[in-house]
Order: sequence, then C-alpha cells, then structure tokens
Amino acid sequence: MTLRRLRASLRGWGGVGAMALACALTAVLALLLPLADAHGDGSTGTGGPGIADGRQLKAGKCADPQDLSPSPSGDESGTTVRAIKERGYLKVGVDQNSYRWGYRDPNSTKEKVELEGFDIDLARRIAQALLGSPDKIRFQAIPTNERIPAVQQGRVDMVVRTMTISCDRLDQVAFSAPYFVTGQQVLAPKKSAIEGYDETLAGKRICTADSSTARDTLMADRKSGRLVSSADLSTVVPNQLDCLVRLQLGEVDAVVTDGALAASQAAQDPTVELKGGTFTTEYYGVAMNKDAEDLVRRVNAVIEDYRKSGWQASYDTWLAATLPDRSPSSKPPVAHYR
Repeated sequence: MTLRRLRASLRGWGGVGAMALACALTAVLALLLPLADAHGDGSTGTGGPGIADGRQLKAGKCADPQDLSPSPSGDESGTTVRAIKERGYLKVGVDQNSYRWGYRDPNSTKEKVELEGFDIDLARRIAQALLGSPDKIRFQAIPTNERIPAVQQGRVDMVVRTMTISCDRLDQVAFSAPYFVTGQQVLAPKKSAIEGYDETLAGKRICTADSSTARDTLMADRKSGRLVSSADLSTVVPNQLDCLVRLQLGEVDAVVTDGALAASQAAQDPTVELKGGTFTTEYYGVAMNKDAEDLVRRVNAVIEDYRKSGWQASYDTWLAATLPDRSPSSKPPVAHYR
C-alpha cells in the first residue's frame, strides 16, 4: 500500500496524527527530546464509557504489588538523588503520542509545540521538587516495550508513562507508590458487534502491545478459559498507539488496553468507543532502577504532596472530559507502603 493510500484510509485527525507519530516512534525507539517548558490548555473531547471496578491482576508470587513501594522520604543525600542534582537535569522516559497523557498537540498555538499531558505534569512536578524547576528535565520518548530496558540500562532516571505496577515487573524495576488507578478494557468501532470482554470476541482479531499487562492478561485468560479460545491474539505491536492505527486501518477488530488510555483514544477518534466495563484493576507507578531506593523514596514524597495539591488540577485539565465523575480514576489512589 502506498503512503498516500494509507493516509487516505485513516479516518479523521486522530488517525492521521496517530499514524504519523506511531511510524516515527517505531523508527526511532529512543528519541532524545529537548528541554520542555510549556503546559497545554487541556482542551476537551468526548469519549466512551468510563471504568468500572474489576478483578485485580495478580501474579502468584506476590499480592497487591502497588503496596510494596518503600515509604516516602525527603532525604536527598542518597547516591542516585545526589547524582541527578549534580547533573542538573532529570532524564524521564515518556510517551509522545498518547493523547492527554504524553503527546504533542499539532493544533497548539504555541510557537514551539512541547510535550503535554497528565504524565508530563507529574514528571515536571518531580523535576521541580528535585531540582527547583519543572524545566530542568529531558524527555526521552520510549515505546511500550522499551520502558523496562530504558530504566535498567540507565538511559533514563525514571519512566512516567502509564506503566502498570505488577509483580513480574517488580522483579525488574522499582516502582513508586501508585499515582493513578484504571483497568483493562476493550476498544472497538462504534458499529462493531463486540459488546465487551465476553463471547462477542469470538473469532475477532485483538491487538495488544508487546510487554503490556493487557497482553499478559489476555494470554493468561485464554489459557484459563476466561477468554474465548477463538479470539485471535496474533497482532502484537511495539507501541500501544500502533493498535489504534491497526484498528483504524481495519487490520484488527478490537484493541485491549487500559481503560483510561482507551478513553483518550476514543476522544481522539470518535469512530471508536469503549465496549463494556473494565475487567482488571491496574495501578500506574513511576518506574525506577531497583538499586535507586533513595530516588524511589524521594519520588514517593513528591507524589504524597502531589495528591494533596496538583493531582486533581491535572486530572481536570487532561482526563475529566473522557472519564465519568464517579470513576475510580477521578481521585488519586490511596498509598500504602511496605
């Protein structure tokens, strides 16, 4: 298919923007972005149904992984925090194409379009606390399947990118206490016969991102019989937004991802919607190196303050328009520590 025909086959601004960004991000897995200094205006959009309570995804070797982060501390004498302060800027892995979470708005009236969104606000708050300015930060765009390697290899100090805290991931990276709660959900075209995470997925092509909790959940559920065996899970992409592009092209019938992300994608492309409720409970955390407990504790202290002042304003700016008022996502999750 030629590029012209490919673009013509996508519907609306969301499809064109998503395709361009997804292709660029696939080609460049670790694009180092310049210092950013602007915030968005939080323009609104429309989305599908919000999230509902569901079962929590757990691995057999631990329970409640979101409660296993160390207690907060304002101490900045640790090795990792001191190194960041001496360097003078924070290196943060983020998304650059998740609408309302971490993205570049092509309709921005600013002279220079910078990253903006809910995750970007949190990253800036951490930079403010550690270095005295939200601008002392360097963003690195990282696809879904590169989040853990980027932390382990030291390419970034942390990842703030809609990353679910899970038992398996705790073997590889450390996490802050949770800063957001959501759950897995199905996204499909409005005219689709798919009704949710049920028998209507029989024979349907479902897209998930590599190394995502959605992928892990679907594989486990098909093995256990919770997901219909005829569901086609063969479409796996490196970056979650690539699934939306595949859906827009008609190459898959549905996408499974976090409900809060799916709601933002439905706002970006009004031809798709959330189908049914959530079927897991997922907690987002800031991922850091396992050897950087001083940084984890310091970030937990920042998030404690952010819950009290800043979190709600960011939520209202970026996410309130796509999620219902009484959704569990509309308030910051309560933190428990190990």
